[in-house]
Amino acid sequence: MATLHCNHSKVFGAEFHVSLHDDIVSKAFQGRNGRAFLFSHAMNIVMGPKEDRHLTTGLHTVADVYCGDCREVLGWKYEKAYEATQKYKEGKFILEKSKIVKENW
Repeated sequence: MATLHCNHSKVFGAEFHVSLHDDIVSKAFQGRNGRAFLFSHAMNIVMGPKEDRHLTTGLHTVADVYCGDCREVLGWKYEKAYEATQKYKEGKFILEKSKIVKENW
């Protein structure tokens, strides 16, 4: 099964899986530091506090997502979208491509 794990966890000798390839909803997203993927699920993560953030597509309530192992910021979770066209993002996760490594593809 194809999995994704945090870049830093691999460096420290562990492979802390953060999502499955099958959970990718879209590869056409932008993170803070470049390309990002939208995932339906994430695992082995720690979430930060919820906050309102003005993103490219409007105002959203989000919570930063950290690797459960090394605490590196991997992206964020969409908690609430204020525009009707963005509601599909609620409950989903943005993980930045530069922060994750794919395995078994």
